[in-house]
Amino acid sequence: MALAHATRLLGKDPRLAAEQALEILKVSPGDPRARLILGAARRIAGQTQAALELLAALAREQPEAAPVHLELGAALGEAGRASEAVASLRRALLLKPDSPDGWRLLADQLDVLGDGGGADEARARYIEAAAAKDPRLREPAAALVRNDLPRAEAQLRTHLERHPTDVAALRMLAEIAARLRRYQDAQALLERCLKLAPSFDAARHNYAIVLNRQGKADQALPEVERLLAKEPHNPGYRNLHAAVLANLGDYLGSIRIYEAVLREFPQQPKVWMSYGHSLKTAGRTDDSIAAYRRATAMEPTLGEAWWSLANLKTLRFSDADVSALRAALTRETLADEDRLHFEFALAKALEDAACWEESFVHYARGNALRRQRHPYSADDNSSFVRRSQELFTAQFFATRTGAGSPAPDPIFVLGLPRSGSTLIEQILASHSLVEGTMELPDIPRIARELAGRDANDASGSFLSAVAALTPAQLRQLGERYLARTRAVRRTSAPFFVDKMPNNCLYVGLIQLILPNARIIDARRHPLGCCFSCFKQHFARGQSFSYGLEDLGRYYHDYVALMAHFDRVLPGRMHRVLYESMIEDTERQVRRLLEYCGLPFEERCLRFYENERAVRTASSEQVRQPIFRDALEHWRHYEPWLGPLEAALGAVLSAYPEVPAALG
Repeated sequence: MALAHATRLLGKDPRLAAEQALEILKVSPGDPRARLILGAARRIAGQTQAALELLAALAREQPEAAPVHLELGAALGEAGRASEAVASLRRALLLKPDSPDGWRLLADQLDVLGDGGGADEARARYIEAAAAKDPRLREPAAALVRNDLPRAEAQLRTHLERHPTDVAALRMLAEIAARLRRYQDAQALLERCLKLAPSFDAARHNYAIVLNRQGKADQALPEVERLLAKEPHNPGYRNLHAAVLANLGDYLGSIRIYEAVLREFPQQPKVWMSYGHSLKTAGRTDDSIAAYRRATAMEPTLGEAWWSLANLKTLRFSDADVSALRAALTRETLADEDRLHFEFALAKALEDAACWEESFVHYARGNALRRQRHPYSADDNSSFVRRSQELFTAQFFATRTGAGSPAPDPIFVLGLPRSGSTLIEQILASHSLVEGTMELPDIPRIARELAGRDANDASGSFLSAVAALTPAQLRQLGERYLARTRAVRRTSAPFFVDKMPNNCLYVGLIQLILPNARIIDARRHPLGCCFSCFKQHFARGQSFSYGLEDLGRYYHDYVALMAHFDRVLPGRMHRVLYESMIEDTERQVRRLLEYCGLPFEERCLRFYENERAVRTASSEQVRQPIFRDALEHWRHYEPWLGPLEAALGAVLSAYPEVPAALG
């Protein structure tokens, strides 16, 4: 009875549980059950070293006791000894494979070690073990472990038709949706789950991750903070907190959290890499290099860390680095995600060494791997452009004059990536009345929500939805955009820059919901821009960039769409040619500021002195004075750009003018 009472106290008052265990040990010295309770109480109370001394001795004496190894694993994890924690937890699970707590703790520690795949597998086993008490969930849980997602989804949906409030099933279904990148579905399921069970922390953790992956960091933040209020030392929650802050533009806050986590848990290569990302964005280049190097030293096959070094643009790999890159690519066991990063990193190293042909080969291989994972249809994009031109006529806009939010705050910089848009943003952000933010996801998100769930005709659904919007709804969408973007603004400047390049597809929507916003079209020579995209490994969102023909068609369609808006909304957009900005900077800067209604400020010409955070691939380049070296760099690769040139067609030969057929 005393042992049972002490066990109950663990979850309520670990101090009283420890006192009860000590009383038991006075009567029965050495009792293993009382010692286990005492060790657990010490751990929960934050007395980690005392807990470890108790539990390590007990584990030596009780090698077949799964609860002892489980508790020791938890204590080792809290002590920052993740590798030892994993070993102890695996021992516990060998003895008791159906322990949900064992699999959950193992997943957390594998995350700490940067083993994302192992952590995902452990979480699937956790769901399976947790569902074992309910025989109705055993089969879908087993299918989830096998990654048989269609079978698991079908079984769960059937189950939920009969039991719509089963929170375990809702969370499992959300896990499937997230794996399939159906994040809106996952979000809705997790919101239902948390409404039914607000204390379901595992579901709340999933919910915060799903929100952050959708670019809803402002909504993810309070969820993470709620989790941290209960478990302030949980490394998984802290790492997610740092990532969320980074997505909100709070890089100093993100850096502080990563530094605190790494002091306690230094053996985390992926956290060192994430720390490097925040340091790079904050302009601490040398520190970011050191962080990336720390990650590659711990995990030499961590491809993303090597690519992050290459992506600094200003770093040159040593001969030893190049040998390491080549050696990694010979590994048959190298995961595709790591392999494509190594391909891009080696291609950049060979480019710096002027080995143009071999460099191109590796860029092409990296893009081929990326394209396998992210298919793209140039025909669908062309159809969207054509239908946009049909809908957004001068008459269409005239009948909606006065709709939308009248706020002039946003300055949209759009076009293709690698077109000089970061340079334009940096120039504008150097003005006293303008705040630079980042590539904000809000306009594409509004477009996706308008498109709804019709995956077979998303563009048609979006355009039909836009055509049906009332003036009040257009104003509401504009106000919503402004409200959502306030979360990433850090100053009182009246204007801010939204530098999402993909917004070029949504100029019509921007005009309708924010008719007084400025729109700047950043344009660069077709071959220079497109090949720069081809050799830039984008994390997501630029699936057209993985093939030369797709790139050419996308650029062609983009020029056609901008030409259309020039006709139906004359003078609405301001175009900046990258080459002109490089060759005649002051004149172009003055024209840019005049279009934005801003007085000229000398510091806009000294944009490279601006210490603001910059997230894009050009972050290091815009911290230097303008240089002309990149203008003709693509010519080194011209012998292999035939498919790109053919797809561009007349757009290439007419540049910087627009072919008559398009204009």
